[in-house]
Amino acid sequence: MINEKMYALGSTRSKIRELFEYGKELSKKIGAENVFDYTLGNPSVPCPEKVTKTIISEVQNPSIHGYTSAQGDLGARKAICDYNFNRYGFSLSPDLTYLTCGAAAGLAITLRALISSPSDKVLTFAPFFPEYKVFTENAGGSLIYAKCDESTFDIDFNAFELAINPDVQAVIINSPNNPSGTVYSEDSIVKLSKILSAKQTEYGHAIYLICDEPYREILFDGAVCPFIPKYYDNTVVCYSYSKALSIPGERIGYVSVSKKAENAQKLYLAIAGAGRSLGYVCAPSLFQKVIEKCVDSVSDSTVYKDNRDLLVSNLTRLGFTCVNPKGAFYVFMKSPVPSANEFCDVCKTYGLLVVPSDSFGIDGYVRLATCVSTDLIKRSIPTLEKIAKLYNL
Repeated sequence: MINEKMYALGSTRSKIRELFEYGKELSKKIGAENVFDYTLGNPSVPCPEKVTKTIISEVQNPSIHGYTSAQGDLGARKAICDYNFNRYGFSLSPDLTYLTCGAAAGLAITLRALISSPSDKVLTFAPFFPEYKVFTENAGGSLIYAKCDESTFDIDFNAFELAINPDVQAVIINSPNNPSGTVYSEDSIVKLSKILSAKQTEYGHAIYLICDEPYREILFDGAVCPFIPKYYDNTVVCYSYSKALSIPGERIGYVSVSKKAENAQKLYLAIAGAGRSLGYVCAPSLFQKVIEKCVDSVSDSTVYKDNRDLLVSNLTRLGFTCVNPKGAFYVFMKSPVPSANEFCDVCKTYGLLVVPSDSFGIDGYVRLATCVSTDLIKRSIPTLEKIAKLYNL
């Protein structure tokens, strides 16, 4: 018999991917120059020159394509931990670090390691990356969430305290946030840590804070992204180099359990066991070596700020509402009508593709990726003007 749950996931794309595929087909019909696709968070800036040179150099090594240790090459794990210590003053351990095929694999195996009962819950903050629900349910638990403060998209701590309960085993935090671009401040992280520490005592069990951080290096206007293990002991970092190095298709990242976490070694071995059970062992060996040698490299994200400024200034000029993002490469805009899906369908008739917010856990917004070309944004402005007039903004 075919697994119906897996069939449902395979036969129905995420809304983001569905719109992206729709855009490719629409381009064939009306011409790519008439389609303004803001759907996919696909980095548009080139990877650092050092990364390119390292790839060319390493690929000539005849042994580069061989297996590494299941948890990743020790040299790469040491380089990652040294970099985090040098940058944040916090020591991660190579022996608690596991190389993965991007943050998605890291999240999937971490959740599989932490969820042991159908009653187990994972809590996150809306708006959130839709695949959190898929990863959590596949691990056998359920995802719950607390709504944000919509004036800032920061954590609404009253909503958080109402949502958390004794069945919560883990909390996922994503900063800079996809889709809102919000960067949670140090004050918010301190407050969150205090609440979680108190709840652990009240409930009598650990609550792990999973930090999903693929956008950690993409920051604007002097924003600072606190390194969360410094504030809360029971932390697991899930990181991806997809955005920082503009290499999303290469699928390389890591999971690292804080040395200060309760049962840190046992949790790490459970993560390794989850990786084994799902076949997520030995991340791409070429890119493990690339990370080892380029761990301090970052792509130039200046264009993302320029694109943000161009798009936000024009959206607000036309009467649309959005909070200026401090990081990542998305703009989260208020829909001019209550139904974001209805608004997106109207936009599609103009060749403008934006992602409705329903799957992000919040109603009435759309996400626009600013990692597109600046030229696309400029060319889309007349279309945005037409849509604004349609809604009398």
